[in-house]
This record gives sequence, structure tokens and C-alpha cells, in this order.
Amino acid sequence: MNDLKARFLEGMSRAAASVCVVTTDGPAGRGGVTVSAMTSISADGERPTMLTCLNADASSLPLVLENGCFCINVLSTGQTEISDVFSSRVPPPGGDKFNAVEHMALETGAPYLKAALVGFDCRLVSAEKLGTHHICIGAVEAVRVAEEGEPLLYGMRRYLRAEDH
Repeated sequence: MNDLKARFLEGMSRAAASVCVVTTDGPAGRGGVTVSAMTSISADGERPTMLTCLNADASSLPLVLENGCFCINVLSTGQTEISDVFSSRVPPPGGDKFNAVEHMALETGAPYLKAALVGFDCRLVSAEKLGTHHICIGAVEAVRVAEEGEPLLYGMRRYLRAEDH
């Protein structure tokens, strides 16, 4: 690994991010993957827009691209097991990641994880490969917000909690 890449990765480890599970379902099949690269683009326009980045090697990426939809499920503290299952750090119960959490379809058909802090159900409007990842932009069709909870954060190469600070 070159020095710039090593310094970049070390620097990014210090940028804490929300832990999310991006899910999809449709003609190509159902899938989901844990991500930390997610942000809003704009609340203005016909529909709000969101951005997420998916690794080109992720088994869920071709499903998102073909299904044309995804749901960004923001996890809350105490949901590290869900994150670990969808990131393939631990084997899924019964061989299916979706056995780890209750879920339901929203407007696009993408699974909303009922335990999530918030779910942003999106129609894919643009996807572009840049390096090892695809930048996926979605128009928000529906939003589900939990009544309470705090976001699960990832930084310094581990899960963080408010009491860590």
C-alpha cells in the first residue's frame, strides 16, 4: 500500500459515520449490505435526494442497479449485530441476512428494517462507477422515522457510542 493511501485510510478512520444497511428487492432479487457512505443531497425539488456508495464487489450492487431501488436503513445503538450480519462479518441466521431483523416493503419494494432508526426508501435515479465503488443517487419516495433512539456510529475502525466521548 502506498503512503498516500495508508494516510488516507488512517485519516478516514477518524471521520465517524452513521452505520446504515442499504437494502433492495425486485425482479433481480433481494439483498442488503452495511455501508457508512450515505448522505442527503437536497430536500428541495420534486423529491428529496440521497447518495450512497456501494462497493463494486458487493453482491447487492447488481441487485440495486437492476431493481432500480434501495432503502437506506440507519441503524441505532444496540444494532451492531444487524450491521455485522449485513457486512458479512458474522454468518446470517439460517443463511439469509433478512432473518436477522423484521422488515417490510415500503413504496419501492425495498426492505425497510423495522428496527432501524430511520429508513429512506429511494428510487435509483443515477449510478456511476468511480474507482472501486458505485455512487448511487436516489429520489426519496418514503421515510420512516423511529420515535426514539440514537444513531450507531462507526469510527476509529470500531463502533462508537455517545459514552465513548
